[in-house]
Amino acid sequence: MTKSLPWWLRDLLWLALFVAVLVGLAYGLDAIPIVGMAYYNRILVLMGINITLAVSLNIINGHAGQFSLGHAGFMAVGAYFSAYLTFYHFAPRLDKMPAGTEQWLMQNVFLVIAVLCGGLLAALAGYLVGLPSLRLRGDYLAIVTLGFGEIIRVFILNIDKIGAARGFSGIPHWGNFFWVFLVCGLAIVISWRLVQSSVGRAFLAVREDQVAAEAMGIDTTRYKVKAFVIGSFLAGVAGGLYAHYTMYLNPQTFMFVKSFEVVAMVVLGGLGSISGSVVAAVILTFLPEGLRSVKDYMPGGRDPRMVIYSIMLIVLMLTRPQGLFGRRELWQVFGRKKKRDQSEAPPVQ
Repeated sequence: MTKSLPWWLRDLLWLALFVAVLVGLAYGLDAIPIVGMAYYNRILVLMGINITLAVSLNIINGHAGQFSLGHAGFMAVGAYFSAYLTFYHFAPRLDKMPAGTEQWLMQNVFLVIAVLCGGLLAALAGYLVGLPSLRLRGDYLAIVTLGFGEIIRVFILNIDKIGAARGFSGIPHWGNFFWVFLVCGLAIVISWRLVQSSVGRAFLAVREDQVAAEAMGIDTTRYKVKAFVIGSFLAGVAGGLYAHYTMYLNPQTFMFVKSFEVVAMVVLGGLGSISGSVVAAVILTFLPEGLRSVKDYMPGGRDPRMVIYSIMLIVLMLTRPQGLFGRRELWQVFGRKKKRDQSEAPPVQ
């Protein structure tokens, strides 16, 4: 039935359904009478932010085939700029309004504007770093993007207006489960639609063989810059939501270790697999928290989480270097397994 509708109306119906489900989940989680539910809710929100980061980096590393190590820098740009807008401009205006529905509505409007502005500035940063450096390949590009991320962090350390080294505190608590997972779902849809488009096909051509893509008339530098801009925008939006959920930003959060963490999610899930990035982000968000109980059994109360976490990643990369799903999606993996099981089943007598 939905196939007979215009594409834009069909997409609006799916969006309305998705928003309704998110609203129900948001109110349902708040109503669950479980001790420590706020902690679990926080883990879920951080998981949604990590999914957005992993999917956005997968556009650059997985689909376009570029090895970027500066994703934390784009996240920091979006986080700090959106927090600056709300703290110095939007929140003071909101405080002057009478409490009620109008104030709640304007709060969400201000949040969307601030997060989008943070994403746009991050996209501009991605364009500025991408245009001169994307003529490089492989390790050279990775070093340039890693240096860019560190430049952003050091730049933030010297701006007193946004807290400098002491961190940016007092950010309004406007981010929540609904907004994080709405953006998370939109990021997945954007990535999927992008891969199915002509731009996405050009990304895949550049990834497979850049020389052959240039011989076929594809402007490889242009498409690599596009991948950087789109990925940077989504990372900046994720950073803005992170800022308005945690209410505090510290430059140490956006060190190169954060970039490596997001790269690990993309590599673990499989370069080029959107569902792989989602599953890996879920695993690598919950795994450190799930290993907290191991600390109780260690002599001296030492925390071995990162050691176990690292060993598990090393073992996985040695046994399955292509990642969990390779370049396939979740339904392709299980669909193929189902067909293989059917072909191996004994004939019915």
